[in-house]
Amino acid sequence: MDKKKNNLPVIGWREWVALPDLGIKTIKVKVDSGARSSSLHAFDLKIFDRDGGQWVRFKVQPVQRSNDNTVVVEALVLEFRSVRSSSGIAKRRPVIITNIELLGEVWPVELTLASRDEMGFRMLLGREAFRGRFLVDGGKSYYGGKPKRKKKIKKRRTTDTE
Repeated sequence: MDKKKNNLPVIGWREWVALPDLGIKTIKVKVDSGARSSSLHAFDLKIFDRDGGQWVRFKVQPVQRSNDNTVVVEALVLEFRSVRSSSGIAKRRPVIITNIELLGEVWPVELTLASRDEMGFRMLLGREAFRGRFLVDGGKSYYGGKPKRKKKIKKRRTTDTE
């Protein structure tokens, strides 16, 4: 076995990452070695020109099964790429490059922008993003830990006798 591979940090099949350039402090990703590219749930995409380049403005809702927290993002478009989804349908998607943070490491990744409303995760981390950087333990999750959750305030029930 390659000695270099033995020294790589391990991540699980699910992890919490940050996308600092996009203003996203935490988003849960599915780490998918079967997918080549990475994808971010994005909607209301608007392509526009700025400074001689194509840009995209889009919205992201980083919390699964929630529409509460919407982040509006603008990013330079690297290219448009035809990507085949897990259902086998190919679509042309904008691709951006942004920094990702996981286990204290920060590095640039290419992200395709697509509606992932029907998917369980708002972001998919494909093998190109972590190749040579991490090993994946397909049986465990959250090697990087979980973000602290806000405590829900429990409402106390009152009775007619109080």
